[in-house]
Amino acid sequence: MATLIITEKSSQAKDLRAAFGDRYGRILPAEGHLLRLAEPDEVDPEWKRWSPTLLKPDGLYPTKPDSGGNKTAKFQAIKAALKACDHVILATDCDREGQLIGQEILEHVGYRGRVQRALFTAQDPKTLRDAFAKLKPNDELRPLYEAAVARQQADQIFNLSLTRTATKTLLAPGTRGVIGIGRVKTPTLSIVCLRELEIRNFKPEDYFEIVATATAGTTVDGGAFTMRHAPAPKDRIKDRARAEAIAKAADQHRGPLSVTVEEKRQAPPKLYDLPALQKTCGQRWGWTADRTLSVAQELYDGDGKKLITYPRAEARYLSENQIGDAPAIVGALTRLRGFAHLEDHMDVGRPVIRKGKSGHFCDKALEGVSHHAVIPNVNVLDDLESRLSRLTDDEKRLFALVCRSYLAAVMPDYEYRQTSVAMAVPVEGNPVPFRAVGRIPLKLGWKAAFGSAESESGKPEEEAEQTLPPLTDGEPATLSDPKVEAKRTQAPPRYNEGTLVDAMQNAWRFVEDPALRDRLKEAKGIGTPATRAEVIKGLRKQNLLDADGKWLMPTPAGLQLFETLRAAAPALVDPGTTALWEMKLDEVVTGRADFRAVIDAIAGEAGRLIGVLLGSRGGTVDLGVPAVKARFTKRRATGAPRATGSRSRTKAAASGAVAGGGDAAAPKPRRARKTKTKTATAVEAAPMNVEAAPAPSAAGEASGAARRREPTDKMVAFARSLAERKGIALPDPCMRDFDQCRQFLDQHAR
Repeated sequence: MATLIITEKSSQAKDLRAAFGDRYGRILPAEGHLLRLAEPDEVDPEWKRWSPTLLKPDGLYPTKPDSGGNKTAKFQAIKAALKACDHVILATDCDREGQLIGQEILEHVGYRGRVQRALFTAQDPKTLRDAFAKLKPNDELRPLYEAAVARQQADQIFNLSLTRTATKTLLAPGTRGVIGIGRVKTPTLSIVCLRELEIRNFKPEDYFEIVATATAGTTVDGGAFTMRHAPAPKDRIKDRARAEAIAKAADQHRGPLSVTVEEKRQAPPKLYDLPALQKTCGQRWGWTADRTLSVAQELYDGDGKKLITYPRAEARYLSENQIGDAPAIVGALTRLRGFAHLEDHMDVGRPVIRKGKSGHFCDKALEGVSHHAVIPNVNVLDDLESRLSRLTDDEKRLFALVCRSYLAAVMPDYEYRQTSVAMAVPVEGNPVPFRAVGRIPLKLGWKAAFGSAESESGKPEEEAEQTLPPLTDGEPATLSDPKVEAKRTQAPPRYNEGTLVDAMQNAWRFVEDPALRDRLKEAKGIGTPATRAEVIKGLRKQNLLDADGKWLMPTPAGLQLFETLRAAAPALVDPGTTALWEMKLDEVVTGRADFRAVIDAIAGEAGRLIGVLLGSRGGTVDLGVPAVKARFTKRRATGAPRATGSRSRTKAAASGAVAGGGDAAAPKPRRARKTKTKTATAVEAAPMNVEAAPAPSAAGEASGAARRREPTDKMVAFARSLAERKGIALPDPCMRDFDQCRQFLDQHAR
């Protein structure tokens, strides 16, 4: 019996060969999705012309071989091998999209032989051998495949139909461009716009705290410490006279101290998945989400590197099979000069293994997940030094971060003694609490991996507690030299790309319905680890988002589009739409719904929204896109958006997912000289140079149009109120010039 094993990517094929050679049969890799959905005009020539039409065929969009990257050759190789075999083992990722990647090939060529499924969440030899010892009949996963088909078809119908409708109905007369609508893209724009409006509408409030020096009765010289009256936000003191009264009452007040001493311990943080890496690198080094992914991809599959595991990780856990790798990884890393000192902080040189969801090794937490946390690659430990010598500075920084995270995960808890001190000061007959907290490290543990002043995110500890003198409960102390500190509430910060990726992953926070919130938590937000950076990049290319340094903000067009859609069709900007879809797809997986009925239902909702947009009388949107660029963008956007969860793309997605945004996947990072975009999971493809040129700035594209415009009445009104509130002069050019007014708002609205 001839057997063919189909993997999702070349790295899987390589790992399978290393685990058991050709014992089970011939192994051939795909390159993510080798098939694409047909373009609308390939189904109906009438659909080539843009109009507000529901682009739903009578049946399903058929699949066609994709020609990107090395897909044609790989598809032909698998197709030829299928003709000569009567047994197939699908060894693609074990999630919904992985099932689609393998099974759609079999459906497309009409394969009728026996099919089995290998399911694994890690690619170490033991996990792979165990998976192949427990093969499942592929028929058992038919519902998972049908759910993936439903999502793929629904994304294409929904995104393209509404992109064309929005472009035809909302684009300002006489302007050009494409208003891309997507199940993920548009809610992502909404997240940024809501934050921008929160910042613009924020009214700062002054409040006061009181700080005084406390001297306990038994202390010696130098034993004084600071106590503070800092009530909770809802009880803040907003009246200076009240603060002055408290300070006056505190001066020379003597009373007993309430002292509590606790010995506490803190476990290390979770390992990194891709969103956590992107957030940390954005906060620590100002990297974009795409830059983080590019550097990580090079560390993963760069020539002579391969130092970390798969970077598009969607979990912060490892499988329990990987516990056995810990001593080898720790031993190899602590032999490196930068980590040698950490051996002194280990538990007698042995890794500390924490199992379960509160720890780091948990099979249960990886159920339904394709890729475990990002960690150092155990298979290259004997050759670390030579591989490290090939790294750029950025690659060294990111590799060190991944190493520190792994080392921290297997190091002892951080142990400390915390002393909390309180004193009540009577003010007008009521006690007012003054407090102080001191923390003494007893055992640095995992914190030694990050450094004494850094936490997991690279930010300083929230507040460096002071060193307190020896104190006993009930002993008297005197307060002196009280001071009133004037403070002001701050608007929330804008998102950078890392924190926006985090917001997309935690999009349930923007949903009010409890059931939808819970389902969005399970779905890990909107988009996937492989697609979120590309969605953000697409919004910037479309001139819907702009950046001021590392901070993201909506352009006037982006804010205008958000306001228009929120008023006319709020479902389009609501992250809860993804939760509703996921609930429908759950019913397919559990056999409670037919996948075609789910496609019809989502198409029906798209048809309803088309009618809403056609009937809306909202404002129009000026994207400010030059005519030549707009013609190119629209021509490319006539193709279907990338319709798969994390690995497939079509012509529209290749041009920046203009019309997409469902789960429009990020192409695999490429070398700067390449011109073709490769799929997100084509890990065997050539990686992009770390310092590749950034995408053209949306602000730059629109600057010509912006310079010719006067500021809007709302901009001028906001600038005037901002200048008045801050007590600064409003420069005269701000009243006449769009760019000048925008710069003033950007500078002072934070």
